[in-house]
Amino acid sequence: MREYGLFRRLLRLGVFALACLSAAGCTDAPGEALRFGLAEVPSMFDPRFATDAVSDRVNRLLYRQLTDLDERGMPVPALASWQRITPTHYRFRLGSEGREFHDGTRLTAWDVKTTYDYVLDAAHASPQRVAIAHVRSVEVLDEDTVDFHLERPDPLFPAYLAIAILPAQRIAAGHDFRRAPIGSGPFAFLDRPDDNRVRLVRRSDGQVVEFVRVPDPTMRALKLVRGELDMMQNDLPPELLRYLAGRPELRVVRGRGTNFAYLGFNLNDPVTGRREVRQAIAHAIDRDAIIEHVLAGAARPADALLPPDHWAGGKGLHGYTYAPERARELLAQAGHDQNHPLRLTYKTSSDPFRVRLATILQHQLGGVGIQVEIRSFDWGTFYGDIKAGRFQMYSLAWVGVKTPDIFRYAFHSGSLPPQGANRGGLRSARADRLIERAEAAADLEAQGEYYRQLQAHLLEELPYVPLWYEDHVFVAREDIAGYDLAADGNYDGLIHVRRGGAARGGRP
Repeated sequence: MREYGLFRRLLRLGVFALACLSAAGCTDAPGEALRFGLAEVPSMFDPRFATDAVSDRVNRLLYRQLTDLDERGMPVPALASWQRITPTHYRFRLGSEGREFHDGTRLTAWDVKTTYDYVLDAAHASPQRVAIAHVRSVEVLDEDTVDFHLERPDPLFPAYLAIAILPAQRIAAGHDFRRAPIGSGPFAFLDRPDDNRVRLVRRSDGQVVEFVRVPDPTMRALKLVRGELDMMQNDLPPELLRYLAGRPELRVVRGRGTNFAYLGFNLNDPVTGRREVRQAIAHAIDRDAIIEHVLAGAARPADALLPPDHWAGGKGLHGYTYAPERARELLAQAGHDQNHPLRLTYKTSSDPFRVRLATILQHQLGGVGIQVEIRSFDWGTFYGDIKAGRFQMYSLAWVGVKTPDIFRYAFHSGSLPPQGANRGGLRSARADRLIERAEAAADLEAQGEYYRQLQAHLLEELPYVPLWYEDHVFVAREDIAGYDLAADGNYDGLIHVRRGGAARGGRP
């Protein structure tokens, strides 16, 4: 512990020195921290193992990856550009940007190879392995060039290389990235003063950004009004947003989002394992009313995990309309009527707005004769139960999903935990076959067609009840400028956010 404490202090000093050296006009000390309010602070700084949305978004600021994705989910260069030598051979050439790790060492092809070799080793059980399991080998040609050899053709392969690159020497030494992350991203880790705060420093100018945990949304809003926070994003109920929008000292910005909210089921359960029951639940939910009256219109109905404007999105699907009579018919077919009512347990987080949504769904399901018991837990307990399969029904959202490898990860029979996130236990030969055919397709057009067929099949099989794609909202003090909202809800806006100056283009 002493060695770690010493290392953290040295790292803090070194990071700030690097930031000052790289910034024009950097002063002797960073300015006042910009405070970003969150319901939960990141819990995992090692991107090889992070699975929660907040950790993923913060890690994206700390690390860089070979490629990124555009708004349609298509790959674009990040650290590297690429060339497809053969259908199973890709060559990546590192550019000049983002090549310096926070410890001062240079990022090379050896760091790329070591990172990917680690993730590909099944013994390490990295959740990132699923998307790149068909990589046969990674070969370094020189410090700037690395080749990937695949076991099968994959025209979308570069899209799956958004894995953060870690320094090879630190990996070999067993460095604890979970507590002391070292990447080459636009921010470096400063410290974690306590369980409720994480501080990063922006390398371009030494600006400190502090993530502050405030679980209760009302208290988070009040802290923003009082100036104890500078900004926050999402996790706010509509009534609070209306209140904040009326405050002259604040700005509220909204943006269309792609986060997919859904109800999940345990398919091994004798009740929720019956498709008629899941279909009845889908028909009992009035999504349009919830979106209009509860979400204040800040969402759009979803019928598939990927939105229609994604290149592999579920286009032309017709989901489950609000039809309570049909729901009662399906329940009767499953053997449930007034004399034999259906009883379910529904798990959710203890976030007040999520509990409110659960209560509304409980009321709607009660209208067709389904008795629902709500069980709410703190985020860690709730998420742990979902990952372990300890549920009958639950609600969650897939956040920041841009690539169709999510279908293997969440729905293939070979992705039951801990191998993947098929937490409901779906075992569908047709789903498996469509996933495998899509992965083996020779071009993106064929891949897209298989994935659209798959999403139609999932809508029929219903391991999830699709709910909606949630919009994003950013709220900030009036002196905060330069933050752009992303469709996937990432925190990249922090790269350019600043204190002082008028908002441009009507945004903070």
